[in-house]
Amino acid sequence: MPAWTNDDLDRIGSSEELALASRRADGSLSGFVTMWVVRVGDDLFVRSAGGPNRPWYRGARAAGVGAIRVSGVERDVTFADTVTGTHEAIDAAYNAKYDRYGPKIVGGVVGEAAHLVTIRLVPTPRSKEF
Repeated sequence: MPAWTNDDLDRIGSSEELALASRRADGSLSGFVTMWVVRVGDDLFVRSAGGPNRPWYRGARAAGVGAIRVSGVERDVTFADTVTGTHEAIDAAYNAKYDRYGPKIVGGVVGEAAHLVTIRLVPTPRSKEF
């Protein structure tokens, strides 16, 4: 499986938000939704602030693949599970990056409930500049 380049990690990890879409059975992309993204080491993560019933989250989990747009790059991705033991580091990354929005807002993407709706973004070979 390909890895993120250092440039990708820096550009995406430092971006305030990214746009994410899942791939439909016919190969087309669903509508893009905007969300927060964090970097932990050489991995990128998103979480469903509204829990497991958000349409984007259900679509991403069902499809398993999709695309992200951020900082001038569109990249195909696989929506993967997190590695055991990384949730505390992901929580810390969300707190460090987004705490300025206050605990009520950041609380939706940190903690035990958020751990259950975490997706690791894994790059797939195809990408393009936009």
